[in-house]
Amino acid sequence: MTRKELLHLLVVRAHANGFAFRQWYRATIDQKWTGMETALNILSTGHRYYALLFSHAFAEAFWKHGEQMQFTVPAREFIRLNNRGETIRVQRKAYTRRTLKPNAWRYHLREMADAEEPLRYIRKFLVTEEELQEQLTENRENLPLFSAYTTRFIAGKKNVSLKQDSRYPPPSHDHPPAASDPSLSG
Repeated sequence: MTRKELLHLLVVRAHANGFAFRQWYRATIDQKWTGMETALNILSTGHRYYALLFSHAFAEAFWKHGEQMQFTVPAREFIRLNNRGETIRVQRKAYTRRTLKPNAWRYHLREMADAEEPLRYIRKFLVTEEELQEQLTENRENLPLFSAYTTRFIAGKKNVSLKQDSRYPPPSHDHPPAASDPSLSG
């Protein structure tokens, strides 16, 4: 993804939360507005995009209070002491977070200022369609055979009904269940 494409996605996300990009651009960068394409071209040259990233109006709209936002928390590894005083290595997997805390924009502005590359920092808050598809594919591969179905027990009856979960395709018929349970048949 190019810098210009990334800036475009950032502006679109902030605009959806109430950021007036045209007004900000005219007040901060250039009074003459010739269009979104030109504005993004100008912002993507050199370090002009810093003016956008560190703008309080942009940050407040991008990390809007109470918004549901998906972002990727990267994998981390660190060393700490356990209860017995032994040094252990902790490895945390990457995961997707979906909620924002109040006044998160101030915290993220500080973190972005400390980051070596602010665009790389803010990029983790944009989860693209392709990344969501990759996560779904990874999750499907790691699921056991019957997790594609939800089981519902009917109170007072020995009957069990299986309902297809729309998030996952039905299991292939190449792999029959490991144990044949007569209560699951028809």
